[in-house]
Amino acid sequence: MTVTSTTLTRAAGVAAIGAGLIFIGVQINHPHLDATSITTTEVVLRNSLKVLMAALALAGFTGMYLSQVRRNGLLGLIGYLVLGVGFLTILCTTFVAAYVLPTIAETNPGFVNDVAAVATGGHAIGDIGALQIAERVQGFGYLAGGLIFGIALYRARVLTRWATLLLAVGGVVSAALSVMPDAFYRLLAFPTGIAMIALGYSLWKTSRDNNTTQPALPSQRVTTASAA
Repeated sequence: MTVTSTTLTRAAGVAAIGAGLIFIGVQINHPHLDATSITTTEVVLRNSLKVLMAALALAGFTGMYLSQVRRNGLLGLIGYLVLGVGFLTILCTTFVAAYVLPTIAETNPGFVNDVAAVATGGHAIGDIGALQIAERVQGFGYLAGGLIFGIALYRARVLTRWATLLLAVGGVVSAALSVMPDAFYRLLAFPTGIAMIALGYSLWKTSRDNNTTQPALPSQRVTTASAA
């Protein structure tokens, strides 16, 4: 199989769809996080899927930016970088939650409970070190990056516009939900998750349509004429 820009763009679209589906799916009936639940197979699996989600989201957003880099302009570049930092940080913090915290939950439950509280919009009683900064960077990148990148995609007028708006306002909705109880906090993934699914499909479809309507190269036309 020949790897082309069209193939990579389609793959980025599929990655965004996968990220959106996982982002929403892992939040459904999510158990309360604490030093006890974080060691269970269910929570470890959910956090592992979140790591995969963040990686797929990064690939998807990269495809969205590069596929229309000129239309996105400087605003798009800023939004992409800020959102990329947000999801890269999500990948790192969820990796810690999936594979580090379960190993110390029994010996240092207070630390694990503090990390879990901060991760779900609460406050730590003790010191959780650099993870406190990482959570702040993650929150800023997720909220501000989604807003700026969503606006840039909307202005580019290439991908589904309602989905670009949902990506932009999803951060605002998430900020409101983050101060609510844990059951409502889990809903913050839904706006961005739906936006990623719709944008991923739009990216895939746009790439397919452009490839279908693309005129043949001169060399191809000469070959076809000679064969005739």
